[in-house]
Amino acid sequence: YRALLAPSELGLNFSAMVFVTLREVTRQAITDFETAVIETSQIVDAQRLFGDPDYLLHVVAADLPAFQQLYDERLTSLPNVQRLTSTLVMKRVIQDRMLPL
Repeated sequence: YRALLAPSELGLNFSAMVFVTLREVTRQAITDFETAVIETSQIVDAQRLFGDPDYLLHVVAADLPAFQQLYDERLTSLPNVQRLTSTLVMKRVIQDRMLPL
């Protein structure tokens, strides 16, 4: 069991998907990047992808200025990042769906 909290009730009204391309894809580079991602609490979901880009991050923030600050100060300084591309989430259609059993 787990509690599902409404982000808006916690003041997290902004959501973005950030695509990350790494400079190099070595074991150490991946480990360093993933460790830094795990330590960044505003990243609420992270997936490693096949091909380009290398990762998809779901990031939450209070608002656009807070996201910009996080982007400029934290996301751009994640280890081994070559390129970041972000898109804003307009609406969550499905969230935390149960697995089809």
